[in-house]
Amino acid sequence: MTLSLIYFDFPFWRAEVSRIALNIGKIKFNDIRVDREEFMRARSSGKLDDGTIIPFNQLPCLKVNDESIAQTAGIARFCGKLSGLYPNDNNITAAKIDQFLDFITDITVLIFNSGRDLEPDQKIIKRREFFETEFTRKFEMLEKNIPENSDLIITNYFSIADIALWSFVGWTTSGAVDGFPKDFLNKYPKIKRVSNFVNEHPDILKSVNDKQFKA
Repeated sequence: MTLSLIYFDFPFWRAEVSRIALNIGKIKFNDIRVDREEFMRARSSGKLDDGTIIPFNQLPCLKVNDESIAQTAGIARFCGKLSGLYPNDNNITAAKIDQFLDFITDITVLIFNSGRDLEPDQKIIKRREFFETEFTRKFEMLEKNIPENSDLIITNYFSIADIALWSFVGWTTSGAVDGFPKDFLNKYPKIKRVSNFVNEHPDILKSVNDKQFKA
Protein backbone atom coordinates (compact mmCIF):
# COMPACT_ATOMS: atom_id res chain seq x y z
CA MET A 1 0.00 0.00 0.00
CA THR A 2 1.34 3.41 -1.00
CA LEU A 3 0.30 6.40 1.13
CA SER A 4 0.69 10.10 0.38
CA LEU A 5 -0.44 12.73 2.88
CA ILE A 6 -1.00 16.08 1.20
CA TYR A 7 -1.16 19.42 3.02
CA PHE A 8 0.44 22.84 3.26
CA ASP A 9 3.98 23.30 4.55
CA PHE A 10 3.11 24.19 8.16
CA PRO A 11 2.19 22.10 11.22
CA PHE A 12 -1.55 22.69 11.55
CA TRP A 13 -3.46 20.10 13.58
CA ARG A 14 -5.75 19.07 10.71
CA ALA A 15 -2.82 17.30 9.03
CA GLU A 16 -0.45 16.87 11.98
CA VAL A 17 -2.72 14.38 13.72
CA SER A 18 -2.45 12.00 10.76
CA ARG A 19 1.19 12.74 9.99
CA ILE A 20 2.23 12.05 13.59
CA ALA A 21 0.04 8.96 13.82
CA LEU A 22 1.77 7.48 10.78
CA ASN A 23 5.17 8.35 12.22
CA ILE A 24 4.32 6.74 15.56
CA GLY A 25 3.15 3.61 13.79
CA LYS A 26 6.30 3.61 11.65
CA ILE A 27 4.08 3.59 8.57
CA LYS A 28 5.92 4.67 5.44
CA PHE A 29 4.23 7.53 3.57
CA ASN A 30 4.99 10.36 1.18
CA ASP A 31 4.78 13.69 3.00
CA ILE A 32 3.66 16.04 0.23
CA ARG A 33 3.59 19.79 0.94
CA VAL A 34 1.91 22.15 -1.51
CA ASP A 35 2.25 25.92 -1.70
CA ARG A 36 -0.60 28.40 -1.82
CA GLU A 37 -0.37 28.86 -5.58
CA GLU A 38 -0.80 25.17 -6.31
CA PHE A 39 -3.61 24.92 -3.77
CA MET A 40 -5.50 27.76 -5.43
CA ARG A 41 -5.27 25.88 -8.72
CA ALA A 42 -6.45 22.69 -7.01
CA ARG A 43 -9.26 24.59 -5.33
CA SER A 44 -10.54 25.47 -8.76
CA SER A 45 -9.81 22.24 -10.64
CA GLY A 46 -10.03 19.59 -7.91
CA LYS A 47 -6.56 18.32 -8.87
CA LEU A 48 -2.96 18.97 -7.95
CA ASP A 49 -0.56 19.93 -10.72
CA ASP A 50 0.49 16.26 -11.03
CA GLY A 51 -3.13 15.18 -11.58
CA THR A 52 -3.81 13.89 -8.05
CA ILE A 53 -7.53 14.13 -7.33
CA ILE A 54 -8.41 16.35 -4.36
CA PRO A 55 -11.95 15.47 -3.19
CA PHE A 56 -14.11 18.51 -2.39
CA ASN A 57 -11.21 20.70 -3.62
CA GLN A 58 -9.72 21.04 -0.15
CA LEU A 59 -6.88 19.86 2.06
CA PRO A 60 -5.77 17.72 3.82
CA CYS A 61 -5.97 14.83 1.42
CA LEU A 62 -4.71 11.27 1.79
CA LYS A 63 -3.93 9.28 -1.33
CA VAL A 64 -4.06 5.51 -0.76
CA ASN A 65 -2.68 3.79 -3.83
CA ASP A 66 -4.86 5.44 -6.51
CA GLU A 67 -7.71 6.49 -4.21
CA SER A 68 -7.96 9.97 -2.71
CA ILE A 69 -9.60 10.55 0.69
CA ALA A 70 -10.63 13.91 2.11
CA GLN A 71 -11.72 15.35 5.48
CA THR A 72 -9.56 15.64 8.59
CA ALA A 73 -11.39 13.12 10.76
CA GLY A 74 -11.76 10.48 8.05
CA ILE A 75 -8.06 10.67 7.23
CA ALA A 76 -7.09 10.66 10.92
CA ARG A 77 -9.20 7.56 11.60
CA PHE A 78 -7.62 5.72 8.67
CA CYS A 79 -4.10 6.60 9.83
CA GLY A 80 -5.00 5.90 13.45
CA LYS A 81 -6.17 2.38 12.60
CA LEU A 82 -2.91 1.66 10.79
CA SER A 83 -0.93 2.94 13.77
CA GLY A 84 -2.93 1.41 16.62
CA LEU A 85 -4.17 4.82 17.78
CA TYR A 86 -7.80 4.18 16.82
CA PRO A 87 -9.72 0.96 17.59
CA ASN A 88 -10.77 -1.51 14.95
CA ASP A 89 -13.07 -3.48 17.23
CA ASN A 90 -14.46 -1.16 19.93
CA ASN A 91 -17.26 1.03 18.63
CA ILE A 92 -17.79 2.92 21.88
CA THR A 93 -14.15 3.95 22.17
CA ALA A 94 -14.11 4.87 18.48
CA ALA A 95 -17.19 7.07 18.91
CA LYS A 96 -15.66 8.80 21.94
CA ILE A 97 -12.55 9.60 19.92
CA ASP A 98 -14.69 10.81 17.02
CA GLN A 99 -16.63 13.25 19.17
CA PHE A 100 -13.43 15.00 20.26
CA LEU A 101 -12.09 15.22 16.70
CA ASP A 102 -15.39 16.68 15.53
CA PHE A 103 -15.60 19.12 18.45
CA ILE A 104 -12.07 20.41 17.83
CA THR A 105 -13.01 20.81 14.16
CA ASP A 106 -16.10 22.82 15.18
CA ILE A 107 -13.98 25.17 17.29
CA THR A 108 -11.42 25.54 14.50
CA VAL A 109 -14.13 26.63 12.04
CA LEU A 110 -15.42 29.18 14.55
CA ILE A 111 -11.92 30.62 14.97
CA PHE A 112 -11.42 31.05 11.24
CA ASN A 113 -14.82 32.68 10.83
CA SER A 114 -14.29 35.17 13.66
CA GLY A 115 -13.06 38.45 12.24
CA ARG A 116 -12.84 36.99 8.76
CA ASP A 117 -12.28 39.55 5.98
CA LEU A 118 -11.87 42.42 8.48
CA GLU A 119 -8.97 44.83 8.58
CA PRO A 120 -6.17 43.71 10.96
CA ASP A 121 -7.09 46.06 13.84
CA GLN A 122 -10.77 45.17 13.63
CA LYS A 123 -9.96 41.49 13.29
CA ILE A 124 -8.02 41.50 16.57
CA ILE A 125 -10.93 43.20 18.35
CA LYS A 126 -13.38 40.67 16.95
CA ARG A 127 -11.10 37.76 17.84
CA ARG A 128 -10.74 39.00 21.42
CA GLU A 129 -14.51 39.21 21.73
CA PHE A 130 -14.85 35.72 20.30
CA PHE A 131 -12.19 34.36 22.65
CA GLU A 132 -13.93 35.81 25.71
CA THR A 133 -17.33 34.46 24.73
CA GLU A 134 -17.86 31.54 22.36
CA PHE A 135 -14.35 30.10 22.47
CA THR A 136 -14.29 30.15 26.27
CA ARG A 137 -17.71 28.50 26.40
CA LYS A 138 -16.58 25.75 24.02
CA PHE A 139 -13.30 25.19 25.84
CA GLU A 140 -15.09 24.88 29.17
CA MET A 141 -17.20 22.12 27.57
CA LEU A 142 -14.04 20.41 26.36
CA GLU A 143 -12.47 20.60 29.81
CA LYS A 144 -15.60 19.18 31.42
CA ASN A 145 -15.58 16.10 29.21
CA ILE A 146 -12.00 15.00 29.93
CA PRO A 147 -11.68 12.48 32.80
CA GLU A 148 -10.34 13.58 36.17
CA ASN A 149 -6.71 12.74 36.96
CA SER A 150 -6.10 11.29 33.50
CA ASP A 151 -3.19 11.94 31.17
CA LEU A 152 -5.36 10.92 28.20
CA ILE A 153 -8.76 11.82 26.79
CA ILE A 154 -9.75 8.16 26.85
CA THR A 155 -8.29 6.75 30.08
CA ASN A 156 -5.44 4.31 29.37
CA TYR A 157 -5.81 4.66 25.58
CA PHE A 158 -3.40 6.92 23.71
CA SER A 159 -5.26 7.96 20.57
CA ILE A 160 -5.48 10.36 17.67
CA ALA A 161 -7.80 12.49 19.85
CA ASP A 162 -4.92 13.22 22.24
CA ILE A 163 -2.64 14.18 19.34
CA ALA A 164 -5.35 16.40 17.83
CA LEU A 165 -5.97 18.20 21.13
CA TRP A 166 -2.24 18.69 21.76
CA SER A 167 -1.64 20.10 18.28
CA PHE A 168 -4.73 22.32 18.47
CA VAL A 169 -3.63 23.67 21.86
CA GLY A 170 -0.14 24.29 20.54
CA TRP A 171 -1.60 26.40 17.75
CA THR A 172 -4.03 28.42 19.86
CA THR A 173 -1.47 29.18 22.60
CA SER A 174 1.43 29.98 20.27
CA GLY A 175 0.51 33.61 19.62
CA ALA A 176 -0.31 32.73 16.02
CA VAL A 177 -4.04 33.32 16.54
CA ASP A 178 -4.78 37.04 16.69
CA GLY A 179 -6.45 38.11 19.93
CA PHE A 180 -5.74 34.88 21.85
CA PRO A 181 -3.59 35.16 25.02
CA LYS A 182 -0.76 32.65 25.22
CA ASP A 183 -1.47 31.68 28.83
CA PHE A 184 -5.18 30.85 28.63
CA LEU A 185 -4.53 27.12 29.07
CA ASN A 186 -3.78 27.71 32.77
CA LYS A 187 -7.53 27.89 33.35
CA TYR A 188 -8.03 24.37 31.97
CA PRO A 189 -5.98 21.94 34.09
CA LYS A 190 -7.32 18.73 32.52
CA ILE A 191 -6.65 19.90 28.96
CA LYS A 192 -3.24 21.14 30.05
CA ARG A 193 -2.44 17.78 31.65
CA VAL A 194 -3.27 15.86 28.47
CA SER A 195 -1.32 18.35 26.34
CA ASN A 196 1.74 18.10 28.59
CA PHE A 197 1.64 14.30 28.49
CA VAL A 198 1.51 14.24 24.69
CA ASN A 199 4.17 16.94 24.44
CA GLU A 200 6.59 14.75 26.41
CA HIS A 201 5.83 11.58 24.46
CA PRO A 202 9.10 10.46 22.79
CA ASP A 203 7.42 9.73 19.46
CA ILE A 204 5.86 13.18 19.46
CA LEU A 205 9.23 14.83 20.05
CA LYS A 206 10.57 13.13 16.94
CA SER A 207 7.74 14.60 14.84
CA VAL A 208 7.72 18.21 16.05
CA ASN A 209 8.07 20.84 13.36
CA ASP A 210 9.05 24.36 14.43
CA LYS A 211 7.15 26.13 11.66
CA GLN A 212 4.10 28.13 12.69
CA PHE A 213 0.76 28.81 11.12
CA LYS A 214 -0.80 32.26 11.32
CA ALA A 215 -4.59 32.50 11.54
